[in-house]
Amino acid sequence: MATNRLAKYSVIVIVLILSVAFVIKFGGPNILRQYVAYGIGSCKDIPILCMQPEDNIFTPQINPEYRLTLVPQAFPKMSLSAPKGFTLVQELITKPYYKKKRNNHQAVIYLLYQEPKSFIKLYPDVRKQGVNDNYEFIRRVMYSGLDKVKDITSAFFVIMKSVFTPDIGNQGTAKMIRFEINGLRGFINYTMTGSQTAALRPNNYFDCSIFDTQGSFFKVYIKDTGARLDLNNVFTIISTIKAA
Repeated sequence: MATNRLAKYSVIVIVLILSVAFVIKFGGPNILRQYVAYGIGSCKDIPILCMQPEDNIFTPQINPEYRLTLVPQAFPKMSLSAPKGFTLVQELITKPYYKKKRNNHQAVIYLLYQEPKSFIKLYPDVRKQGVNDNYEFIRRVMYSGLDKVKDITSAFFVIMKSVFTPDIGNQGTAKMIRFEINGLRGFINYTMTGSQTAALRPNNYFDCSIFDTQGSFFKVYIKDTGARLDLNNVFTIISTIKAA
C-alpha cells in the first residue's frame, strides 16, 4: 500500500534527521551540508537537489482535440484519462492498454493518491515548521536545496526531495515548473530528450505532483518511451484527474 511505503520512508527519514541533529549540535552548517550530501548524494551526483522551480506559474491551455483521444480510466482512489499505448499502475493495480509483451522499455504511467493532510499525519512534527497541508509540504520539498542546508528543517526537506524524486533521466537537463490549471495546481519535474539518432531510443520523463482544491495529493509519473508526449499533452492528461 502507498501509505505503508510512505511509513517505511518516514522511519528512514527519522533516523537521518536524528543523525542530522547530532551533527548540528557538534558541528556547523558546512559540516551539516557535507553530512547530508554523504548520506543522499551531492548536487553533482543528483543535480535536482540544487534545482528549484522556475519563477513563473504556468497556466497552460488544454488541447481539446488531444483530450478526445484519451481513454477514461477509473481506479479505486482516483480517475484520469490516459493516452493509448501506456500501461497504467496505481499501487498494485495494473491496467495494460496495448498487446506487446511487458518489458523494461514499456511506456508507463504510475499513479499515487494521498488524502488531504496525509503527509502531516505521517510527519506530525512538520506542523512546528509551519506546514499544515499537503501542498505546503511538497512546496517546501520542491524549493529545498542541498546548498541551502543550514539547520534540521532545511535538511529534512532536502532529504525528502531525494526520497520523492523518481528517475527523470538526465537530471542535468531537467526542468522544474509550477502550474495552475482547471482548479488544480502543483509542480512538474521533467526531461525531454528531443531528437536523437535512430540507434538511440528517446525517452521523456514527467514527474507530476498535483493538488486539487480539497488538498488531495496526486502523483503522476510518466515514463514516455519513444518520446511521444510533449508538455502540452501532459497538462491535458493532468486536467482530467479526479479523486474517486
